[in-house]
Amino acid sequence: MNGLISIIVSTYNWPEALERVLVSLEDQTDRNFEIVIADDGSRDETRTAIDQFKAKTSLTVKHFWQEDVGYRLSQVRNGAIHISEGELVIFTDGDCCLMPNFIASHRKVAEQGCFVTGKRVFLKSRFTNFILNRKPSFHKWPRGVLFMLGLLAQCNRPFQFIPLPQSKSSLWQHEDCWKKAQGCNIAAFRKDIDAVAGFDESYIGHGLEDSDFILRLLRLGLKRKNVEYTSPVLHLYHGRSLPQRHQNANLNPAKFDTLIAETNRFLPNESLLLGPDKKAATQPAP
Repeated sequence: MNGLISIIVSTYNWPEALERVLVSLEDQTDRNFEIVIADDGSRDETRTAIDQFKAKTSLTVKHFWQEDVGYRLSQVRNGAIHISEGELVIFTDGDCCLMPNFIASHRKVAEQGCFVTGKRVFLKSRFTNFILNRKPSFHKWPRGVLFMLGLLAQCNRPFQFIPLPQSKSSLWQHEDCWKKAQGCNIAAFRKDIDAVAGFDESYIGHGLEDSDFILRLLRLGLKRKNVEYTSPVLHLYHGRSLPQRHQNANLNPAKFDTLIAETNRFLPNESLLLGPDKKAATQPAP
């Protein structure tokens, strides 16, 4: 895969973390990508952080913003997809820093007929505070140092930093399974995302929007490629989300149960990316 890659970074009102993520993107070894910020209604401080980064980078940076009326991750991701131009689209979050080979690793494992899910490493509170206060380029530290951080209980999954050979059985062990995928480390070809019309915007509040997306990709006939030991995302610690932004999240399990029951459906209930022909296909038969 030699074409342009779009990396979509979702964010909400944490510019300090987003700044560290953008720095880690500036340090990527593969430069043939664009950044698309999917902003779910952040205040002006986030726009300022993005503008400051744009002023000093040669990378293309786009900012899709929508009004803050609650947690609408699916909708803001679809808005970002709509303005993206990459052949391959990678999804991550604005609290996940990326090792320098992250883009290159996704390019290497991209394969037609598949989408890719990667791993996440959780950083502990104390180390996260150190990163945000001192601003070290920790994402560039040698893998051995990052591995030692895990042994010192500053993060989990330390073995994800060791470039171990991955067996074929491990690579494809979840090829037809939607479970346990990390929404902050997923990559799919744009044509496949368009075929399933992106994320289902009827999911409001946190929960199951990623599972819905992955299940519909599988129903399109794609296989899930489960990649480990290459370039996990480095997830900064944070507390619980604001409850008022997730008031409708209790409705999401019923939506997902309906999708499971409708065994042939691969289109969402609601999506900006649904064209007229696809919208007609989602309507019940008369």
